[in-house]
Amino acid sequence: MGNDYLDEAELGMDQAVEHFAGELKKIRTGRANAGILDSIKVEIYGQMTPLAHAATVNVVDAQMLQITPFDPGSLVAISTAIREDQSLGLNPADDGKVVRVPIPPLTEERRHEIVKQIKEKAEEARISLRNIRHDSLNSVKSDEKNGDLSKDDVKSAETKLNDLIDKYNQKIELATKDKEKEVLTV
Repeated sequence: MGNDYLDEAELGMDQAVEHFAGELKKIRTGRANAGILDSIKVEIYGQMTPLAHAATVNVVDAQMLQITPFDPGSLVAISTAIREDQSLGLNPADDGKVVRVPIPPLTEERRHEIVKQIKEKAEEARISLRNIRHDSLNSVKSDEKNGDLSKDDVKSAETKLNDLIDKYNQKIELATKDKEKEVLTV
C-alpha cells in the first residue's frame, strides 16, 4: 500500500491542529497577548486590512497592549475596529500617536466561560481529525474493493491511521491543558 493516504491524512491533521492553535491564540486570557488581536480587520483606504498589516502591536506589560499604526491617520479606525469586536470586550484609547488597549483582569465566572470555549474548540478540532481519518479509511476501502489493496494492507492502513489520530489528539490535549492553565492562573 502506498503511503499517500497516510501523508494526506497527516497533512490534513497538521492543518487541523494548526487551525486549533490559531483559535487558541485569539482567546483572551487576562494577560496582554498580541495574538488576541489577530482576527481584527481595520478599514484603511476603503479596504479591510488585517491589523498586522496596518500597525505594530507590542505588549507593554501584563495588562497593556500598545498599537503603533504605520499611518497615523488610521488611529481612529484601529480603535474603532478593536472596540467593535464584541468577543474581545476591550476598550482601546488613543493619544494621537498610539492606541493603548488595557486588558482587564478576568472575573472567575469569565475564566470558566473561556475554559468552556477552549473545550468546545478542542472538540471541533477532534471532530476534524476524525473526519480526516474517516475520509482516508473510505479511500483505503474503496481501493480494496477495486482490488488494488489486500485485507492486510487495509488492516495496516487502519492501524497507522489510528496511531496518527492518537498522536494528533495528544497535541490537542496538551494545547488545551496549557491554555486552560493560562486562563485559570490569576
